[in-house]
Amino acid sequence: MNPDAQSSWLAWALLSAMFAALTAIFAKIGVTDIDSDLATFIRTIVVLVSLALILFATGKFTAPGAITTKTWVFLLLSGLGTGASWLCYFRALKLGPATLVAPIDKLSVVLVALFSVVFLGERPSLNGWIGIALIAAGAVLIATKA
Repeated sequence: MNPDAQSSWLAWALLSAMFAALTAIFAKIGVTDIDSDLATFIRTIVVLVSLALILFATGKFTAPGAITTKTWVFLLLSGLGTGASWLCYFRALKLGPATLVAPIDKLSVVLVALFSVVFLGERPSLNGWIGIALIAAGAVLIATKA
């Protein structure tokens, strides 16, 4: 991977982490006086409208061209997974503290690593596996009452 590509994905990944952190805080406050499923629905509408505006503003809201059945199936599955994740996440935030919910939610990092090995044939380095194990251990430590 060339250095420009690495810094580009890294910057976007760090921004993603920052926005995900803000999402947890805003969501915890937002679900205080509302059903968590309704809160998830409202959030989804905001995401859809925001993305539509971004696509229009950048001129990317065009006909996508030919999309294979495989692409449709996996985007559909990804969308269903996102919806299920959001419903569970908002329910967890409604019921528990954000300081415990968010780290457990981030066990998705560990699961992505495991699933990517099984389904995508990816092979993390030794340092990668150590980091993955530390993320798992950290989530367990945070969620375990001392």
